Amino acid sequence: MFFYHVKLHCYVVVELKTGKFKSEYAGKLNFYISAVDSLFKTEKDNPTIGILICKEKNKTIVEYSLRDISKPIGVSEYKITRELPEELKASLPDIKEIEAELNKMEKGKSDE
Repeated sequence: MFFYHVKLHCYVVVELKTGKFKSEYAGKLNFYISAVDSLFKTEKDNPTIGILICKEKNKTIVEYSLRDISKPIGVSEYKITRELPEELKASLPDIKEIEAELNKMEKGKSDE
């Protein structure tokens, strides 16, 4: 994925992997960042940021893989859950509330 961060004034390249971090992912993301810098980045833009999100990572392997890369790259993990944590449930609407809101919006369109 490729975005522009308006507050940081830079491009952001995000790569999502479905498995464990592999050292070659750092080189591939570095390639993508270099391509963005070459094709899109201007002198007014800050350095492009790379974000690699994997299902699992080994901190030591990530550290060695990124050691000599001069571009800003971060690596993080994600977790898949079947249920929302309790602290989030209270702050998000339930399915009935969402359906009611969608019905209101749909009714408003048909009245126009």
